[in-house]
Amino acid sequence: MSLTTSLLIGRSALTASQVGIQVAGDNMANAATPGYHRRVASLAPIRGTLDANGIYSGLGVGVTSVRRALDAALESRLRDAASNSTAAGVRHDVLTQLESLAGTLDQLGLSSQMREFFGAFSELANNPASAETRALIVEQGASLASGFRALRADLGDLRNQVDNSLRSAVGRANELLGDIAGLNKALATGEVGSGENSALRDQRDALLSELSELADISVAEQPSGEVDVFIGSTPVVFGAASKGLRFDLRSTGPGSEVRILTGEPPESISVRSGRIGALVGQRNGAVQQATDDLNRLAGALVYEVNRIHSSASPFPGLTESVGTLSFGAGESTRALNDPTTASLAALPFAPTSGAIDFVVTDEASGLRQTVRIDIDLDGIDGSGARTFADDTTLQDIVNAINGQVPNLNAEITPGGELRVWTDGGFRFGVAGDTSGVLATLGINTFFQGSHAGDIQVRSDLEAEPLRIAAGFEAGSNEAALALARLGDQPSDLLGGVSLEEHWRRTTDGVAVDTASAKSQRLAASQVRESLQAQRDAVSGVSVDEESINLITFQRQFQAAARLISTVDQLTETLIGLV
Repeated sequence: MSLTTSLLIGRSALTASQVGIQVAGDNMANAATPGYHRRVASLAPIRGTLDANGIYSGLGVGVTSVRRALDAALESRLRDAASNSTAAGVRHDVLTQLESLAGTLDQLGLSSQMREFFGAFSELANNPASAETRALIVEQGASLASGFRALRADLGDLRNQVDNSLRSAVGRANELLGDIAGLNKALATGEVGSGENSALRDQRDALLSELSELADISVAEQPSGEVDVFIGSTPVVFGAASKGLRFDLRSTGPGSEVRILTGEPPESISVRSGRIGALVGQRNGAVQQATDDLNRLAGALVYEVNRIHSSASPFPGLTESVGTLSFGAGESTRALNDPTTASLAALPFAPTSGAIDFVVTDEASGLRQTVRIDIDLDGIDGSGARTFADDTTLQDIVNAINGQVPNLNAEITPGGELRVWTDGGFRFGVAGDTSGVLATLGINTFFQGSHAGDIQVRSDLEAEPLRIAAGFEAGSNEAALALARLGDQPSDLLGGVSLEEHWRRTTDGVAVDTASAKSQRLAASQVRESLQAQRDAVSGVSVDEESINLITFQRQFQAAARLISTVDQLTETLIGLV
């Protein structure tokens, strides 16, 4: 080995020491930088040569690379844990708000209001002639309807809040995808023929980590250094190109639906986790379910109360009643059970075959006459064929009243409602309606509306509470007793459960889901923290460890400098001998 070779060895040690000191300094400077991966300088001995004596001697040390300390599998698991943890947190937050809205433990809860409403009919059954009790019933009914509308509005506000959060999250995800595609391009061009650009890769990994909190993503790295990003099986970043994401809200008749779409060409994707996935899941799941349950309950309450009330007679009777259901053009001549009768098809309830018993009373003589009108809604004609041709229409009911019930008249108003009125000196009532037609059309009913957003007490009852019917005739209480028991009676519209039980199941279900979401949030958070600790052990910076590395490279630098100095002295001595 020549002195020149020794100088080269010393120089290589100086160079390696400088790189090592620079890497240790960089690590120490970024010890608190979020998303930073510890840099590792890889050193390797330079391949030696065979001297004249047949001995291989080393040529010093070389820096083969400076790379990030990274466990790709662990990073992928951490991104999945971030998606799940964020999703669990969002689910718990939304369900907590939903539970607060649907709670029934306070005195202003919907269940309490229903019990007070039905309890007022119990008081009317004890004293059917009481005007004060009727006024109380109107007050309780108005309060209950207001409670439904308020809760429906609150659920709508919660849904809008979720929509706004979704719109913001999707917008941020779209920005991140564009930034990731841009860094892909920079890395593909910047790393050609050179080493790893750790700073750009850290920036990209930080964006991927943030994106994983918004959606469940999978990442595939290409040989060029670029990464492809997938949501489900759909690529949203492919090399330097981003397909982007956008928020799509569309109406679905009575409600609305949210979709997450890619850019052009638009493609609907399923986001299962992360903030976006959890918001979509709760918006179309728990929030929509609670809204649907509330609307079903309101619709069942309207129909069941109206079914009983419209089958009874107020005292001393009615001179006129106008229905609350408006028929469209041409619908009055279609069967009430025809699916093309849109005004009825949109309701959560429907009339059936049965009969209506109209009672007309002569005010002067007190004589009463009861006339039955049959309602045919079986969907079968006289030959047994399935058709609506022979079934009852609104016009058939008008014709039957005008032709069969003395001193009682009917017409279809310009607005499409059924109007029934008596001749002068007569009043009418109802002694029974097994078809539910009057409850559906809104004749002699208590409520109007069909869902939680439009339920209210009829304005004519609010103006004249004496129109509330307690029974089938003066002094009777059959209708009041039936209404008092209605809260605990099974309803076909609710799958055979009662009104109060239906709402109890809804609130209990929300409470159970909230408790489960809380447990899932805690578990997901613990998994994420555990993986983060493992990631920090692999990629995090230990200042103590870097201080030791710094001292090591410092000593190496000093030793290399001493080597070069020694070789320099020997060289001078050798030259002096010449």
